[in-house]
Amino acid sequence: MIAFDLALRLHDAGVAWTPGNGDEFWVPDRELDDITFLVSDMVVEVRDHAGSRVLAFNGTTEWALDSVEEREAVWLPRLDQVLDLLGAHFVSLTARSGGHVVRITESDGEQEHVDVSAADAAARALLSLLERDVQTPG
Repeated sequence: MIAFDLALRLHDAGVAWTPGNGDEFWVPDRELDDITFLVSDMVVEVRDHAGSRVLAFNGTTEWALDSVEEREAVWLPRLDQVLDLLGAHFVSLTARSGGHVVRITESDGEQEHVDVSAADAAARALLSLLERDVQTPG
């Protein structure tokens, strides 16, 4: 699972998420900033409601939270999910003293992205691709 700040940056960049069992997410700005939730048919399930998807909280009345719009939830992807999003851009993941390095390829060569956790390094690589796409005229 990636860090909250990186997850929020990916969310704000428009990274698509189709919630599935085992996915983790958090709900900012609801006094739940330090709590992560797990999508599970037994706890939080994805439901279609009035043309959009909602994440329904089963048996969590103590949170006084029945459901949230999918767009309000911030996905906390695992390393394998971020690597899938990198797709053909992903070159390698290596451990380095004090952290991990994810190497990606772009049209003008390779880039390295470093962070303490492998998932965060991969998220930084994905953000660099997304930010480059936004800055590229077209």
